[in-house]
Amino acid sequence: MATENWPVYGEITGPVVMIGFGSIGRGTLPLIERHFKFDKSRMTVIDPRDTDRKLLDERGIAFVQEAVTEKNYKKLLTPLLTNGGGQGFCINLSVDTGSVDLMRLCRKLGVLYIDTVVEPWLGFYFDANADNASRTNYALREALIKEKHDKPGGATAVSTCGANPGMVSWFVKQALVNLATDLGLEFSEPAQEDREGWARLMKKAGVKGIHIAERDTQRAKKPKPMNVFWNTWSVEGFISEGLQPAELGWGTHEKWMPKNAKKHKHGSKAAIYLEQPGANTRVRSWCPTPGPQYGFLVTHNEAISIADFFTVRGKKGKVHYRPTCHYAYHPCNDAVLSLHEMFGAAGKAQPVHHVLDENELVDGVDELGVLLYGHDKNAYWYGSHLSLAEARKLAPYQNATGMQVTSAVLAGMVWALENPQAGIVEADEMDYRRCLEVQSQYLGPIEGHYTDWTPLDNRPGLFPEDLDRNDPWQFRNILVR
Repeated sequence: MATENWPVYGEITGPVVMIGFGSIGRGTLPLIERHFKFDKSRMTVIDPRDTDRKLLDERGIAFVQEAVTEKNYKKLLTPLLTNGGGQGFCINLSVDTGSVDLMRLCRKLGVLYIDTVVEPWLGFYFDANADNASRTNYALREALIKEKHDKPGGATAVSTCGANPGMVSWFVKQALVNLATDLGLEFSEPAQEDREGWARLMKKAGVKGIHIAERDTQRAKKPKPMNVFWNTWSVEGFISEGLQPAELGWGTHEKWMPKNAKKHKHGSKAAIYLEQPGANTRVRSWCPTPGPQYGFLVTHNEAISIADFFTVRGKKGKVHYRPTCHYAYHPCNDAVLSLHEMFGAAGKAQPVHHVLDENELVDGVDELGVLLYGHDKNAYWYGSHLSLAEARKLAPYQNATGMQVTSAVLAGMVWALENPQAGIVEADEMDYRRCLEVQSQYLGPIEGHYTDWTPLDNRPGLFPEDLDRNDPWQFRNILVR
């Protein structure tokens, strides 16, 4: 354990309520203890399972063993969030909890709020009666945007602030500033709230698109047995998003669209979705350590919010520029094998779900960054290269993947305390410099790498392919068909 004096960023004057005590909740707890003043006797953790209750009991933190549901959330949370005065903080790190409803309640009570995903209530992801458009993250985000527009200002609620979505939006801005500087562009950095200024800078830099390009090389001590789903973070969360339709922010440079791609009829129209599950959709991408790699095009909120944030519009809202944006995720090998088994069994998840903790893993790195591509320097990756060994030194109860998430939650909480009346915000709208300043102490080396690789490279060339050889960075060349 590191022993240096950690900075205390502020005081939470009211009660602290954490919803969910899985791998991310466990990892976030010591960061809250380390970096904030708060009354531990007014902290409560809520989770339907009591697996790690001992961590709370030994700290004197109250535990409620219950699921937060659409029926009980107001009655359950209101007394906890208003106990003893001051401004409370609700940290939602759970699955199957309706984020927008919880956000609305917290803001009504004057309580600060943060989550890592726009989460629906139980049943949404697997509703066989719903069409695919309504099961998308686009639809979930539109509900959030409506709430934001209908009720502006007020107590801060930070939406989707984990590693991704969350941290990667801050990486995109830093990467863009680095790229524009290296390209020799004349520019002044736009203000935090200047969406149009940021979008015009990305257009000026010539960025065609962005991959959230990740490679997790963490390895378990023992091989994965059959009929279990292993992952380095929430299995339930990964399966849920993996069985949603593949989604991507859709750029103005794209000339081709897959036959099963669908556009949205309402809202920002910044994204499209494919009528196939994201965790069974592969794309070609690049990370510094492995170089070229396959990733899964799993839907994530940042694919939509980043594309939307960096849109240049003209008169009457006509879109003049937008980057393509999507996740390109290579999870740990045990998770890849788990997905293969699951889809091989007609999409039926294994009966046992397990998150590999720091004691079960032997080594490895989670390399998570943003790949800005299509500009005059071809492609630029910027992100975190965090090893399991480094994560173990930095804080307890988490692996490298968890550390990237929990430290982003910490950064979001700090920003919310420092901006308590900002209303509902996405990570794209926050002060990226301040957030990365808080988070970077937990991210290992933060690196930038240029590469000459394009999706036209590293193909066997033994079979005919329908490619666009004039524009290497077309989605046509990126999607594995």
